[in-house]
Amino acid sequence: MFEQHTARRRGFLKTLAGTGLATLGGGALAQAIPFTPNARYPDPAVQILDPSFAKYRIYSSSVEQVATGLRWAEGPAYFPEGGYLLFSDIPNNRIMKFDEKTGTTTVFRNNVNYTNGNARDRQGRLLSCEHSVTRRVVRTEKNGKLSVLADSFEGKKLNAPNDIVVKSDDSIWFTDPLFGINGEWEGFKAQREQANTNVFRIGPDGRLTAVITDLVNPNGLAFSPDEKKLYVVEWKGSPNRSIWSYDVGADGVSLSNKTKLIDAADQGALDGFKVDRDGNLWCGWGSNGALDAEPTDAGGRKVYQLKGRSEDLDGVMVFSPQGKPLAFIRLPERCANLAFGGPKNNRLYMASCHSVYALYVEAHGAV
Repeated sequence: MFEQHTARRRGFLKTLAGTGLATLGGGALAQAIPFTPNARYPDPAVQILDPSFAKYRIYSSSVEQVATGLRWAEGPAYFPEGGYLLFSDIPNNRIMKFDEKTGTTTVFRNNVNYTNGNARDRQGRLLSCEHSVTRRVVRTEKNGKLSVLADSFEGKKLNAPNDIVVKSDDSIWFTDPLFGINGEWEGFKAQREQANTNVFRIGPDGRLTAVITDLVNPNGLAFSPDEKKLYVVEWKGSPNRSIWSYDVGADGVSLSNKTKLIDAADQGALDGFKVDRDGNLWCGWGSNGALDAEPTDAGGRKVYQLKGRSEDLDGVMVFSPQGKPLAFIRLPERCANLAFGGPKNNRLYMASCHSVYALYVEAHGAV
């Protein structure tokens, strides 16, 4: 039995090496997830919930696994100049790099203060939300040096910068929940200093302002293609996780008309998301971890089961600009965040727990 197990593992690692997935190295390979793409076209993992989504599905495209061996993949950002994707592996405290040309995944940078969200600014520089320890937003300059863009507000340290987006006027918007200082998994437990969990804006002049102050642990955020609306995930919505929509004022700063656009009523764990050129929202999805009120029998034990089964929820939900469900992309792992990339900006990268998956679609990222 041991010899069979060893042979199977050697075969799996050999397969990973052939695809470039074994380049992560070290103990992280313990989290490598075997994956077999669907053999049939169209891919049954792409489930159409509304006929209007059919134009976005490519008949002969299927979900692919492009990286594995991670502990918690997050914050993907695509860089068209180099044809690569950067993303965070938060518990391993590193930023990873997937190279489209070679198909390999390597460590881009270690000891990144548990970076969560990443983004590319309009000058092609990397913006990162250091989620713990330093608790700041930084920019990687062309020479590789880091510039600190924000680390405190009104004289008090930020909570745990999470997700980040850049507007066409070069302003930078980011969320500041508590996840990076709530425990020891995504950083180090620390005392909060901010009274609220805000959404912040860094102006082109470097001035930091709190633009939303009444959300409980805001998470993912994105603008509509015309930037007239800002969408923000609230982790602790009422009663479920939600995406709120705000009208952006003519000044490009002020927000009004707070409206609930999406309610994850099926126990979905809304996290990060991206918007395509048609205004559709492509949302990371999975179980929110809520438990049933009463235990059930499982092998003679009374167990509190999840309200929503992970195997039914893990993947990506796509919604129209009006919040109507259009499609579900089923994945073997919960998807935390996404990015559009590829030479034509039509390859959807999905950062999902231990792996990153990709799917070509007939949609293009708005930015």
